[in-house]
Amino acid sequence: MATFDWDEYKEFKKFNQKKDRLQVAIDFIKSYYNINSPTDIYIMLAEDDLGRMMLDKREIRDAEGLENFMFAS
Repeated sequence: MATFDWDEYKEFKKFNQKKDRLQVAIDFIKSYYNINSPTDIYIMLAEDDLGRMMLDKREIRDAEGLENFMFAS
């Protein structure tokens, strides 16, 4: 799995209108890494310290929880 590029994320975030940082991170992963699977997105975020903090803040413990978050917002 690729490593989350926080510098590119910061640039991407400047042009994104969404306020929720996790939603921006999901959009970034879909756009920058061309990853659309909730399972792969979850793994990528879970392997990163800041990504893990975003998931923990919303009590997302697995890919199914992330998928529910993605389609609820």
